[in-house]
Amino acid sequence: MNSNHKLILVKLLHTLVWLFFNVVIFYLLYAVIVNKIDKWVWICLGLIVLEGVILLVFKKMCPITLVARKYSDSTSHNFDIYLPEWLAKYNKLIYTGIVIIAVIILCIQLYCN
Repeated sequence: MNSNHKLILVKLLHTLVWLFFNVVIFYLLYAVIVNKIDKWVWICLGLIVLEGVILLVFKKMCPITLVARKYSDSTSHNFDIYLPEWLAKYNKLIYTGIVIIAVIILCIQLYCN
């Protein structure tokens, strides 16, 4: 298998992980908005914290990006994932903001009930 095929597989994996975390984050947001605080909310938070720890350990870089770097010297933000350039560039900022909003709503729901 050549480097291009390996990069395609890494990009597919990275995109699937990104989609998974979209489900996690948007379920969390939905659940706290409708005040459906259940075990899945806490599982989502645990997964998000785990992802945050992994990003801290790898100096704000996804380990999948490090694998993709072996197969590409591109400087584009989306060289390692099937996302538009702008979304790949601002991905962490956008989703961190959404998670912070969800956690604030969660705190309000827990405090008010």
